[in-house]
Amino acid sequence: MPIEFICLGALILLALVNIFWAGSTRTRQYGRDWNTGARDEQMPPLNPLAGRLLRAQANLFETLPLFVAALLGAAFLDRLGWKTEVGALLYVISRAIYLPLYAAGTPKVRTLVWTLATAGLLLVWWALMFG
Repeated sequence: MPIEFICLGALILLALVNIFWAGSTRTRQYGRDWNTGARDEQMPPLNPLAGRLLRAQANLFETLPLFVAALLGAAFLDRLGWKTEVGALLYVISRAIYLPLYAAGTPKVRTLVWTLATAGLLLVWWALMFG
């Protein structure tokens, strides 16, 4: 299996970790009735950790479809190679580092790691567009 698709599998797992981590912190704050209910009622603001995890999830989900589309497009066009390998590794590893940094509220370094993930995404896109 190409490393790019191992990265894709790891990315799906990372997204699930983010979903469950964010969800469990909100459930701890709001309770199980909130979690299993319709969630129609107005709730107090999230505590800092739950808020950061929810924002980290939203941030991942902004770029995840772009990464998947670029990777699958490059694979379909038979353009997998060093650019997609390096780009996929850079994107997935950086996103895995980004989540705990965001959860911890780490400024600046978190932005640098996000920039590295975006560079990985752009490298995969470059391979898609230009081979």
